[in-house]
Amino acid sequence: MNQSEGPLIECRGLAAGYGAVAVVRDLDLHVDRGEVVALIGPNGAGKTTTLLTLAGELPAISGDVVFLGASTKAPLFRRARQGMGFVTEERSVFMALTAEENLRIAGVSRADAVELFPELEPLMGRTAGLLSGGEQQMLTLARAVARDPKLLLVDELSLGLAPLVVRRLLQTVRRVANERSTGILLVEQHIRQALNIADRVYVMRRGRIVISGTGDEVHGRINEIEATYLSGSRDETAD
Repeated sequence: MNQSEGPLIECRGLAAGYGAVAVVRDLDLHVDRGEVVALIGPNGAGKTTTLLTLAGELPAISGDVVFLGASTKAPLFRRARQGMGFVTEERSVFMALTAEENLRIAGVSRADAVELFPELEPLMGRTAGLLSGGEQQMLTLARAVARDPKLLLVDELSLGLAPLVVRRLLQTVRRVANERSTGILLVEQHIRQALNIADRVYVMRRGRIVISGTGDEVHGRINEIEATYLSGSRDETAD
């Protein structure tokens, strides 16, 4: 990571939401090259709203989003051309196409995908709708990473998946940051697994950052976080 080049993305005093209603307020965060930053908190804390705003899918109500050193209000497709990737919580595969056809549409080679996930090799001719949830997410992540983004935003990669599959996916996220110097902002409900791979962590509650620190620092407060910030998720509104 070359700190002198500045963050890949940062937001300053960000307020964001839907219409004039702010879900996220006074948000400051940044992601540097080659690091994994975990964004955690209960349902409704504003995590997905944050990612959508950083991606350009939602406009900021106030504050700044700075991508590659320049303030931006550009939509996602323009940010993508500059090197931003976005993996949404919905498995964004074409269910009627084969795994290999999904890669081809994205301009990604079979070899690049298999290099990341050798498990996909025997599945290339299989219709994506017949893949397991974990295999679909491997395909989704491989497609995003093989485009070699500078920054990757990842929303709930592990949703509904078994812990072993989650570990496999998150290990690949860590490897991508290490080997490609990709900056990764990861929203993840598997808190302990996320902390195992994160360089830094932000904990959100009700639209604000309430704890931030290194992965080790936040791991030391895991019981407090789980009790105080995650147990009340049923009282929150949706992200």
